[in-house]
Amino acid sequence: MKELKYLNKYLLKYKYHLLWGIVFVIISNIFQIIPAQLVRHAIDLVIENIRIYRSFANLSLQENFYGIFAQGILLYAGLILLMALLRGFFLYLVRQTLIVMSRLIEFDLKNEIFTHYQALPLSFYRKNNTGDLMNRISEDVSRVRMYLGPAIMYGLQLITLFLILIPVMFTISAKLTWYALIPLPLLSLSIYLVNNTIERRSERIQQSQSRLSTFVQEAFSGIRVLKSFNREAESIASFEKASDHYKAQSLRLTRVQALFFPLIMGLIGLSTILTVYAGSTEVINGNLSFGHIAEFIIYVNLLTWPVTSLGYTSSLVQRAEASQKRINEFLKTQPTIFSVKKLQREIKGKVEFDHVSFTYPDTGIKALTDVSFVINPGESLAIIGTTGSGKSTVSNLITRLYDVREGEIRIDDIPIADYDLTSLRSQIGYVPQDVFLFSESIRNNIAFGGAKQLSEEQIIQAAQDADVYQNILAFPHGLDTRVGERGITLSGGQKQRVSIARAIVHEPRILILDDALSAVDTKTENTILNSLKRIMKDRTTVIVSHRVSSAKLANKIIVLVDGRIVEQGTHETLLKNNGVYRELYEKQVLGDEAQVSEGNTIQNT
Repeated sequence: MKELKYLNKYLLKYKYHLLWGIVFVIISNIFQIIPAQLVRHAIDLVIENIRIYRSFANLSLQENFYGIFAQGILLYAGLILLMALLRGFFLYLVRQTLIVMSRLIEFDLKNEIFTHYQALPLSFYRKNNTGDLMNRISEDVSRVRMYLGPAIMYGLQLITLFLILIPVMFTISAKLTWYALIPLPLLSLSIYLVNNTIERRSERIQQSQSRLSTFVQEAFSGIRVLKSFNREAESIASFEKASDHYKAQSLRLTRVQALFFPLIMGLIGLSTILTVYAGSTEVINGNLSFGHIAEFIIYVNLLTWPVTSLGYTSSLVQRAEASQKRINEFLKTQPTIFSVKKLQREIKGKVEFDHVSFTYPDTGIKALTDVSFVINPGESLAIIGTTGSGKSTVSNLITRLYDVREGEIRIDDIPIADYDLTSLRSQIGYVPQDVFLFSESIRNNIAFGGAKQLSEEQIIQAAQDADVYQNILAFPHGLDTRVGERGITLSGGQKQRVSIARAIVHEPRILILDDALSAVDTKTENTILNSLKRIMKDRTTVIVSHRVSSAKLANKIIVLVDGRIVEQGTHETLLKNNGVYRELYEKQVLGDEAQVSEGNTIQNT
């Protein structure tokens, strides 16, 4: 129960549901016990009066006596039926309090986990796979709910029934009560021995479920690659292997439970046999009536389901404990990126890197070494370099997806760590290298992320500036066209241009284009760059690219090699230096000319 203590704050929040649930459980158990006493009186009434009825044989009194006798039996039957109806009503109230409480806590817990997930840094998502994250917020939370609902409900029913029923049984006959309770210590020992096994196997099942979810998520996300390489058969075989492992773990747990429940039922049956044996001797000795035996058998049967559910409840608690342990592991992970001063102000756009060095915390790879530059408000900077040179790391640091450990980054001469994260990021437009579109309409994807309501004209203007509006008009539903999961219905270039429109529609003070034109051709790139000239005016812009053509718009260019600045200056001055930049420029210009020449040859042919 140590891990489940985390849920106590929710039980306190919904304490009235819990308290009323306990009250309704007690009342329902009272209405469950009373019918047994009515049965005892009814049986004793029959046994005591049947002889009198027979003694009136062949007399007119017999018929009158039968009428009175039948009315008494019908009265008891009516009372028993009334007790059953009242118990059913209060059981309904039990579920309306305790089960509803579990659903409310499930809702709150999922929201807490999801909110916590979003507060964690990117390094957390690099270390943990998506399938595991999804499994903990869905499957694990569902198992925790089973503890908060059915487990607590059945547990309360068992406890309150024992507290009410056992004293009643002892007042009737201590000897008969002890005989009925003899198997219970054996039952407790059985539960104790099995619980540890259930806990271990439940945790293994959850781990196996996480691996299976991860595999399925990756397979569906990469379905294009699977089909392109004709690897469906291998993917199915891998899924069957992972699924077989999950099945084997589940069957091992099921075998334990399959043996456990018959054991419980057998022990309950033993209680019934002992009750009949001991009760018979007491009746023979004249200490009890036949009604008492019937009453005790009903009491034993009343204990059947609560005691039987004890094993089920124990299993629920153990599995919930294993699931909550997995949830707590992530909830205990504290966000490493936060603001102490929580400064909220409108930024002008000055960006300064002061001897910044950065090593990724999850991989240990050093991405930047002693990088320094300044971008004044309204100016633009192009960061050029080959793959792995550290270009994207600069954009990640400006948006504060990571924090630096060496050097300092300042926005408007204020350390970036002082800014409120929400305030800072709301004033930055970011086009990531790995474009992600939601399974929504194009309109909603462009308008995504803004705190203010956007007009139709603003969305259209952003689409036009990103040179994607004509493509949108060609779709059957225009801006209302749904792009499919991860934008699968759009081409790579269209997705990048929608992403650019999404970044510029909210008119950010700082615009970051992280290799945003890598998936478009040269003609489209020139069109977008011409549009960006107007967009970049009076706005600080960082253009991260491996293409030299994208750098021409910038006021200043820096060239990164292995995380170090090797050259910086304007396009013209860097060409005169005959360094890395000129080498990249010549390679790309020659490559573009070769592509144009090849295209003309194909057309002429």
